[in-house]
Amino acid sequence: MNADEVKQTDRLRGVIDVALRSVPELRRNAETVEPVRDRRAPALLRKAQERLDWRRLPGLRPKQAKPLTVIASVTKQFLLFVVVPTAIIGIYLVAIASDQYIATAQFAVRGNVEPMEDASGSQFSDLIQKHNSQDSFIVKDYIESQSIVMKVEKSLQISKMFSRQEADFWERFDTSLPIEDLTKYWRHHVGARIDVISGIITLSVRAFRPEDALTIAKEVISLTETLINDISRRAQADLVSHAEADALRAQERLRNAHLALQKFRNRWGIIDPVKTAEATLTTVATLRKDKIKVESDLQVLRASALDEKSRGIQTLVATVAVLDQQIKRLLDQLTTDGMSGSDPSTNLTRALLEYEGLQVERTIASKLNESANLLVDRARIAAGKQQIYLAPFVEPALPVASLYPQRGRTLFVVFFCFLVGWSSIALVIAGVKDQRL
Repeated sequence: MNADEVKQTDRLRGVIDVALRSVPELRRNAETVEPVRDRRAPALLRKAQERLDWRRLPGLRPKQAKPLTVIASVTKQFLLFVVVPTAIIGIYLVAIASDQYIATAQFAVRGNVEPMEDASGSQFSDLIQKHNSQDSFIVKDYIESQSIVMKVEKSLQISKMFSRQEADFWERFDTSLPIEDLTKYWRHHVGARIDVISGIITLSVRAFRPEDALTIAKEVISLTETLINDISRRAQADLVSHAEADALRAQERLRNAHLALQKFRNRWGIIDPVKTAEATLTTVATLRKDKIKVESDLQVLRASALDEKSRGIQTLVATVAVLDQQIKRLLDQLTTDGMSGSDPSTNLTRALLEYEGLQVERTIASKLNESANLLVDRARIAAGKQQIYLAPFVEPALPVASLYPQRGRTLFVVFFCFLVGWSSIALVIAGVKDQRL
């Protein structure tokens, strides 16, 4: 081996030694240095970059674990977000949730009030008219109100009934809470539903003991019936009071009409101006007949060629003059001169006009008084009947089996809700990822 070959061999051996010493350091750098990735690069370019990654050279990095498949990932998420929560709730419903007993009752609000009519046939609009549909909604709102809760709490101590030992921690009521919270709890366990078509009210009461549910249902029906009776009594009292008030007004109007007639007679000095006027007209007619007769006699005497200064003719002329004065005086009483002779404010014509107005007012007041008295009698007869009443046709019975909680239905609803929620969130996340690509 010559000198040149020896030098080449030594140089090659030095390169190999340097390479062997550099391999560990190169391997460490390859495992620690991360290449800069461009997230905005297309998916195809990123896949090509991963395939050409120099870190994938044999011996430079450990082999990665095989990623999960799509089916395995979906199954894992389904178990985590759907099956596990449903199972937890199922354990609560089966092992922890307490049985609750439901007592139901059905009743209706009945009424037979009809609008009253007066003698002329028109409706007496001042009287209260009742509508059964409105009364049904009044009963429903009363059952769900705080007023009935306070009364039932005072009579039955329902807060203790709802905090029995049989109740689980989730459904048990805390007796230290105020009445407002008890009302909310009451509305969750006691409800009333109205059938719009028939007007039937269905009452349902849930409690942790059968006897508690039955007791509460009976107490609610009793208090509701008391409310309906109070409404009926108030309506009856209003009915009678309105009728009596109208009767008093009619009586006062009739009394004032009689007093006005009395004042008129005292002021004018005439009992009946109509009859007085008729008598005056009769007298005037008689005087005119006498005048006509006297004038006829006067014409006969004058036709017999008697002297005008004769006693017979002078007597007849004087008689005609007297008759004219009497007729004029009586006519003045009926027209302008008046009864006293010259005062136009006291003439009989004005007396007749005032008297006729007073007579009309008295007639109207008398008719109104008769009608008002008739309405009072009818109102008292109607008030003697119970116009609104509660008619329970399905009495509450002692429950035997617990119908709540509905475990199977509740589990199905919970499973469906979790499934829909998980599916919706997964679709949203997948859509967001797709938009990023």
